[in-house]
Amino acid sequence: MPNWPGGPCPVCGEFMPENLIHCQVCRALLNEKLDKSSVEIPAFIPLQEIETMSNLHPDGYHIGCPHCEEELRIHRKYEDQQVQCKFCKGAFKLQLSNRLITLKAFYATCPQCSEELRIAPKYVGMKVACKHCGGKIQFVNEQEN
Repeated sequence: MPNWPGGPCPVCGEFMPENLIHCQVCRALLNEKLDKSSVEIPAFIPLQEIETMSNLHPDGYHIGCPHCEEELRIHRKYEDQQVQCKFCKGAFKLQLSNRLITLKAFYATCPQCSEELRIAPKYVGMKVACKHCGGKIQFVNEQEN
């Protein structure tokens, strides 16, 4: 079956570029060898629904103070900066690579329900469900990449 070569529409007379099936103005079939019964409409097949997985990055850390071992909740924006323990007033530089600092957990906000999650370090890289909404998440720590 030859393609439409371009030219005036046989019904409305408007110029139509080549390789069209219908006139863009009046929607008439441009190739007289085509008729509506010769064009098969494919059957509708619904796509399989998949559950999405959201990557979740830490908002901050729960660490043990290197001076008194009390647990501190510190935002990640303070990483590589001097911080002070609110319990013993001991100052230290927040570096997770420092062996004196004990990383107890990460904290992050669930992207589906906006609830705060406390995530143990053993769950880094694992695909898990939010304990509040059941949303599928994968916890990713930038330092692990």
